Amino acid sequence: MEAFTVHQGLVAPLDRDNVDTDAIIPKQFLKSIHRSGFGPNLFDEWRYLDRGEPGMDPAARRPNPDFVLNQPRYAGASILLARKNFGCGSSREHAPWALQQYGFRALIAPSYADIFFNNCFKNGLLPVVLAETQVARLFDEVAAFPGYALTVDLPRQVVVKPDGSEIAFDVEPFRKYCLLNGYDDIGLTLRHADKIRAFEAERLAKMPWLAHRSPA
Repeated sequence: MEAFTVHQGLVAPLDRDNVDTDAIIPKQFLKSIHRSGFGPNLFDEWRYLDRGEPGMDPAARRPNPDFVLNQPRYAGASILLARKNFGCGSSREHAPWALQQYGFRALIAPSYADIFFNNCFKNGLLPVVLAETQVARLFDEVAAFPGYALTVDLPRQVVVKPDGSEIAFDVEPFRKYCLLNGYDDIGLTLRHADKIRAFEAERLAKMPWLAHRSPA
């Protein structure tokens, strides 16, 4: 998993409450057996005027010019500003995969659905929680200033605005530790790889019959 420390990026505003995971990545794209390739279909039903299906060439589709991510001023955005209860609905882990593979590294919203919130941390995506009044102010500033960028500083737990002012945010210490070091669940386990190998070697030395496999 890619570590997250300090990230500066252009902000894209998604001005909708209760954005569910089916809107983030529609159900027809969950058929894939891979963990990659979901970025082109992020917010598919909003980004395109035609219905998307797995395997379609995004370049051959009809983009919706009114959708925020299709507007030139937000091209290359890597911080998504959203409203309350972002990521509600089903528990699909594909939602943070699609956001990250599109290019987002951080989200800012007043609240998130619990399972989506947890899945973000497990996939290297930082979901920042700010007060509704703070988020509303950011929406106003993003609308007023093209090229509006923020810096998300995880070690210091602050969002730094273009004028240098800072907004503090909370993050659970263990989640912060994992993000700073790029540890997903597997990575956390592999920190102890030497101990695991030593344990297995000692176990087989004491019980060598465990090394024998039954015939297929």
